[in-house]
Amino acid sequence: MQNRIMITGVGSGLGREIALRWAREGWRLALADVNENGLRETLELVRAAGGEGFVQRCDVRDYSQLTALAQACTEQFGGIDVIVNNAGVASGGFFAELSLEDWDWQIAVNLMGVVKGCKAFLPLLERSKGRIINVASMAALMQGPGMSNYNVAKAGVLALSESLLVELRQQEVAVHVVCPSFFQTNLLDSFRGPNPAMKAQVGKLLEGSPISAADIADYIHRQVAAGEFLILPHESGRQAWELKRQAPERLYDEMAEMAAKMRTKAQSR
Repeated sequence: MQNRIMITGVGSGLGREIALRWAREGWRLALADVNENGLRETLELVRAAGGEGFVQRCDVRDYSQLTALAQACTEQFGGIDVIVNNAGVASGGFFAELSLEDWDWQIAVNLMGVVKGCKAFLPLLERSKGRIINVASMAALMQGPGMSNYNVAKAGVLALSESLLVELRQQEVAVHVVCPSFFQTNLLDSFRGPNPAMKAQVGKLLEGSPISAADIADYIHRQVAAGEFLILPHESGRQAWELKRQAPERLYDEMAEMAAKMRTKAQSR
């Protein structure tokens, strides 16, 4: 029976809610994050929800820490059945303002962190015929203005997931990619960008969302069980993706208008 799962970025937000959703099914969980206090809190909540497991501090930028986590899963659980590459950071700013350091940081965490997670755990997943769940974003599909480095990193996660989907089918390793829109989360705690006004605008979008991280975790659980590859938890996100596929130029026009409004608002502060 498959009941061993590893999740990165579980110290808060969506990662924590994913952990709790699987914990309610009695799974054993390997919990990873850079925030050790958040990790301990999540483990307590996981145990209260009916799960069991262990925590390990892990910075997904460091491949050796991910291979050490995979080794810990082997020692504690005898292997792993599911990995969730969820750890991520927020970023924003118009392209002309973003520094190359902003780009390096964003790619290192949001894209290469997922690449390294898949690489470190693939031998275990091939053994268990397990599954990979990569958390991207609607930014992977829609590329909104004022967040080009975030868009590129998340689009990379989607492209990686598509590549793995076809490459690993013969090995019977299943792959899923999740593309949430904005939702109620503390993602802004990690926000990095040249313009404080951009952070404020993103904050309003997050607060105004009618859907919580727990709702998204529940949706992910259902869609993974149904074998869905591309998981779009938001109805508005599914509609936007449909519009882009049917009339991409119309969407680009809307995004250009949005960019102009954002720039005006940022300049007026």
